[in-house]
Amino acid sequence: MLIQEPLDALQSDYLHQIGWLQHDEEIVEFKKAGEGNMNVVIWVLTNKKSFILKQSRPYVAKYPQVPAPQHRIGIEKSYYETVANHPTLSEMSPKVLEYDPSNWLMALEFFPDCQDLTSIYSGKQGISPKILGDLTSYLKALHTLKVKDFPENLEMKALNHQHIFELPFQKENGLDLEKVQKGLRMVSRPIIGNNQLVAIVERLGKRYLSKGNYLLHGDFYPGSWLKVGNQIKVIDTEFSFLGDREFDLGVMIAHLLMAETEMKIIDDLLGQYGLEDLDKSLLSGYTGTEILRRLFGLAQLPLKLDLKKKEKLADKATDMIINGKIQ
Repeated sequence: MLIQEPLDALQSDYLHQIGWLQHDEEIVEFKKAGEGNMNVVIWVLTNKKSFILKQSRPYVAKYPQVPAPQHRIGIEKSYYETVANHPTLSEMSPKVLEYDPSNWLMALEFFPDCQDLTSIYSGKQGISPKILGDLTSYLKALHTLKVKDFPENLEMKALNHQHIFELPFQKENGLDLEKVQKGLRMVSRPIIGNNQLVAIVERLGKRYLSKGNYLLHGDFYPGSWLKVGNQIKVIDTEFSFLGDREFDLGVMIAHLLMAETEMKIIDDLLGQYGLEDLDKSLLSGYTGTEILRRLFGLAQLPLKLDLKKKEKLADKATDMIINGKIQ
């Protein structure tokens, strides 16, 4: 069963058939929920309740030309089940209401009046100290969770590896950067032509593909952070796997830098998380790589940066990767 818009009678019947809707329950409204990249996400309102329907397909929802492993919704479910007994992590996660593996379909708790935090890229709205503190506490709790067994998620890691560590550093990667922003192709050339940089990124990519010791969210960026009233919820965990905690933390820092967050704020974040036992060179390498892939790769962001700022940011990211320091 594939979700269609608007919901047709057959699909409504199916939800009744599998017991997700009661016999006297009717769908009042059915519409797209948010601007997610990977999956089809639908908000359903009935005469009794509301919930989110999420379905993974054998391709990326936003880019149907990009194949993706369809079982990823099962990885997301496994993640929520793994964190369910931790007070901080469960409180900041949506509850799984129903799951239909035959159609890679999941029903999740609906959060009214919520919005993701991609607004921080606009330059008009920064991230509050409370929200940043909550997100840092979430990561710290996640990375201290004792997890011995979790799906390796190799196919999703391979997909992410390609778009983080390979395609953005290739001369011909199928993306016309001039359509993204005039002059961006010229900014990308020193990056693509930097053999030292590309070699380090390749080594980081191999490490990313290896199995690590910490449960990671896998895509910890503002599109996965929902503001619900005064609370923060973390969603979209289909990229989760056991790996380097420096990867999650590096992705977070990268997006804060792209949102022009002051270094003092990032230093405070690192202090709260705790730098002891972290590989700082690995952290800065993952941070810089995430910046470059978002500037020059397929997964573009709604950044409000002019060309000079992007060039400066690319230089900073290059320095972080080569010299192993976030500054």
